[in-house]
Amino acid sequence: MTSNNEENDMAGSDRFDDAMAQLDALHAQDPRMEMVDGEDVPYELLYAQRMSNWLERLKPDAGETLQLAVRAQHLKRWEVPRDSYPMDRPGYHAWRTGLKTRQAQMAADVLRQAGYNEADCDRVAALVRKEDLKNDEETRALEDAACLVFLQDYYGPFAAEHDDDKVIGILRKTLRKMSAEGHRLAGEIPLEGRASILLEKAVAMETT
Repeated sequence: MTSNNEENDMAGSDRFDDAMAQLDALHAQDPRMEMVDGEDVPYELLYAQRMSNWLERLKPDAGETLQLAVRAQHLKRWEVPRDSYPMDRPGYHAWRTGLKTRQAQMAADVLRQAGYNEADCDRVAALVRKEDLKNDEETRALEDAACLVFLQDYYGPFAAEHDDDKVIGILRKTLRKMSAEGHRLAGEIPLEGRASILLEKAVAMETT
């Protein structure tokens, strides 16, 4: 016979696995593809996997709600392109805010369908919205993961398409959002050439 605690643990594991599978199924609907080891992988599914990989390094003991919130980043983001908002700074911020609200609601809906209670759904939604970034340790871990994914997988191509001043500006904003542990892990990411030089300049500007 199994104890009530064992049954609850099994139910919790099933609920978590179900929610993760639902999130990944939504990510897999992304029509954009990225080639990885000779296979096409949906762009946002790959992004979500990269987020989870960094969280494992940042917080190996992360609880279910943080793991799910990290996996839910950019949920169906491709459905709301940047040019659906005015192409100016206020439009950009409105787009980002709208995405966070939309993604948080979708993530909470997935958790409800998987059997999570409202408190857990609300917590995941708050994390996806990146609430209380300065003080909430889990929100900071999520933001660190996002910044590290950018630096490892997307920074190089971004830098190649923009001038030095723009790249350094983005890097400085990225560094300001990261914790000390995030900075440490960022220092382990192998970069070469101009990308490495510009990051060093951004770090120097932020530490002087």
